[in-house]
Amino acid sequence: MAGHSKWKNIQRRKNAQDAKKGKVFMRHAKDIYTAAKQGGGDLSTNAALRLAVDKAKSDNMPNDNIDRAIKKATGTLDGASFEELTYEGYGPGGVAVIVNVLTDNKNRTAADIRHAFKKHNGNLGENGSVSFMFDRKGYIVIADEEGAIDEDELTLEALEAGAEDINNEEGAYEVFTAPEDYQAVVDHLREAKYTITDSEVTMFPQTYSSLSEKDESNMLHLIDMLEDNEDVQDIHHNLEVSE
Repeated sequence: MAGHSKWKNIQRRKNAQDAKKGKVFMRHAKDIYTAAKQGGGDLSTNAALRLAVDKAKSDNMPNDNIDRAIKKATGTLDGASFEELTYEGYGPGGVAVIVNVLTDNKNRTAADIRHAFKKHNGNLGENGSVSFMFDRKGYIVIADEEGAIDEDELTLEALEAGAEDINNEEGAYEVFTAPEDYQAVVDHLREAKYTITDSEVTMFPQTYSSLSEKDESNMLHLIDMLEDNEDVQDIHHNLEVSE
């Protein structure tokens, strides 16, 4: 996976997230709601919920918001019923795009997603039209900006815990796992006192697409528009973001 770093792409796409803090909290609330709805509200027995709460806390989401989302899911607080949906299609220049949403109004969300694609010279496809171009993997980032981590030692720890691969990027290590081994590797690395700065089970493209400057700009605007939609939870694509 060297040369196609998710972490590097993320770094290139950094912007002022504080301006979107309310939307960030809303997405975290929906993630927590879904995890608690599927596996119950006990953090000690629900790994997905524990991960969702950890992510929310890393973005400084208040505990009251977290508790409210869990109570809504477990039926101890009145609230909307959310539905998980996935949209697949192509962005400008033929970039493959997968959009995961959590919505209480699928007609509204479908119209919004379709409008975003059309506005930026993309088009929605059928389910399965692009997902075959992606692999689902666990992904863990360990920061090492000071270069203090022993790469051989970290590699040994990660592989012993069940990781499939480890990648040394500038200022960080990326650890990749099978989805079913993800939580065990996260727990092992934390117990080994490594500082995990990002972790998730996500989709990785099998190949990446480089675009012209115009098409890339249009694609980034499509991503921004989708990110601004409060129903959108995740966006996966195979754009190789330029420097």
